[in-house]
Amino acid sequence: MKIKIISTSDVHGYIYPTNYSTANDVKPYGMLKAATIIHDIKHQATDDEIVIDVENGDWIQGSSFANYIARQKADNKHAIFSEITSLIGYDASILGNHEFNYGLDYIRTSESKRKYPILGANIDGGIKQKIVDQPYVILEQKGIKIAILGLTTQYIPNWEKPKNIEGLKFNSAVEVAKKYVPKLKKLADVVVVAYHGGFEADLSTGAPTEAMTGENEGYQMLKEVEGIDALITGHQHREIAGVYHDVPVTQPGEKGVAIGEIELTLNDDKKVIQKNAKLIPTAGARLFQPVRYLTAKTETEVQQWLDSPVGRVTGASLMIDDPMLARIKGHPYLDFINKVEMAATGSDIAATALFNDEVRGLGTHVTIRQILNSYGYPNTLVVERITGADLKLALEKSASFFAVNNGRIDISDPFKFPKVQYYNYDYYSGIEYEFDLRQPIGSRVVNLKYHNKPVENDQSLNVTLNQYRGNGGGGYEMFSNAKIIKEINVDVAELIMKYFEEHQQVKGVQPQNLNVVY
Repeated sequence: MKIKIISTSDVHGYIYPTNYSTANDVKPYGMLKAATIIHDIKHQATDDEIVIDVENGDWIQGSSFANYIARQKADNKHAIFSEITSLIGYDASILGNHEFNYGLDYIRTSESKRKYPILGANIDGGIKQKIVDQPYVILEQKGIKIAILGLTTQYIPNWEKPKNIEGLKFNSAVEVAKKYVPKLKKLADVVVVAYHGGFEADLSTGAPTEAMTGENEGYQMLKEVEGIDALITGHQHREIAGVYHDVPVTQPGEKGVAIGEIELTLNDDKKVIQKNAKLIPTAGARLFQPVRYLTAKTETEVQQWLDSPVGRVTGASLMIDDPMLARIKGHPYLDFINKVEMAATGSDIAATALFNDEVRGLGTHVTIRQILNSYGYPNTLVVERITGADLKLALEKSASFFAVNNGRIDISDPFKFPKVQYYNYDYYSGIEYEFDLRQPIGSRVVNLKYHNKPVENDQSLNVTLNQYRGNGGGGYEMFSNAKIIKEINVDVAELIMKYFEEHQQVKGVQPQNLNVVY
């Protein structure tokens, strides 16, 4: 008997093969493509094959489609996500960290039409809050019992607003797996762990690839948890498939670019005698028509909404032609986002990030499409009262983003590998500062001034940050919930739209407050 365990992860609401940069944009990914492959694998299964299908989290947040749905007031609109996954026929789903971005009510309404269990063994309070159905499920097909244990990264409290995870406690995935896997080995023939988390170390050498914060525990799980027959992972948006420490592993990228497939061969005694793992690219797949029919009207609404005009830009262009130069010198777009943040909070220092190199900024005639393509995360804002020493530490973290290679400024490896983390470099407005890249990391911030005066270590400052950064996200431990003095519970994209309502014409300005020498 063969068992195929197929999975999607980190689709981020990309149902259609587009990133919505234009109305006619086409990309080689999306749930509509993934669903066709899932359907074909299931319907082509022979009598001696079992197919199990898992959705591994970060499904309801990310794309412009997802942004549009989140802004609708009617709960039945939100439920389109579980209508889609139920139509595809998933056997189980896992909550990712981004499922919590809109709060627990939104999870409940988004998943209200599910025909599969949501698994969350390491989320204490999840069942009581009605966002988790059970810790695991045992499926029996063709005389074989297959257990699926659901786990989610424990690091969510370090990013998420407390009200969005009220009543929940996130435990170590490894420790919970140690508790459940031996039990499941007695109850089932095959044990699958579906983990919305990734790997903290090189899978071949064991060398750490990131700080050991507990955000990703996949490598430790492989090393320390006996009895796992297959491990589905996600969260890092990496494309991984192979057998490591005798366990087949997949991680299928993001946006439905690929499907993970683990294949186990069992003998007559129901013991695994062969195992392998692969990724199936979705680029060449046709669109799955049942889901297309279900979502076509909403997709039309999304495209029309995205092209709604919101305002006009004069002066320096807010379009980004060179993302690296924008980070090195500052940019009118980044300066504008910080102005929006400061207008919302009343502080006179603010930080923002250029989340990735696909951000194009805002054109002369600004639309919702441009705003969401540039600022797609549902971040809200906090103001923190910090010291000058805290600010210097934060700037040193941002300065470590840069490396100098062959006389040119480059991005340092920790921000590129194993996961691209360009969103963890911040540009500040309201201060004047200089990075000297000739100095070692940790000693690069020079000439830091606030109101034309040097910043003292014990000086008190109010700084506006997005809530991810304000919770210490991205390794910015100098920021924390304890330092928050004000919260703005409106997401930044909405604040940008409101800013244009109040200032129909915005003048772009090239900032002059950052200097980088090398």
